Amino acid sequence: MKQISFAQAEHQHKKKVTRRERFLAQMEALVPWQRLIDALSLSYFPNAAGKRGRPPIGLERMLRIYFLQQWYALANEALEDATFEGQAMRYFIGIDLALESVPDATTLLRFRHQL
Repeated sequence: MKQISFAQAEHQHKKKVTRRERFLAQMEALVPWQRLIDALSLSYFPNAAGKRGRPPIGLERMLRIYFLQQWYALANEALEDATFEGQAMRYFIGIDLALESVPDATTLLRFRHQL
């Protein structure tokens, strides 16, 4: 079982559900994530195995970040900052800051160009 951080524990026990959290929950249910992943997986770093450098970030995570960027009309740097600041966005993306980092603006830009 994975231990949650203090920030996650605090966020879980708050009383009000924000509009952003409601919207992201609706999008979680409406967007066909698996169909998108299946359609794009062949062209997303098809031969990254055995290469040097940082391993690519998972396709589903990058798609979720891309959708957030479109829904909230955020620039790459603004999305990076918003992800650090907002627990609801991190939860939607699936990032735990205690274990991993938020993709930087350059990574977001490269993914958008690859799409």
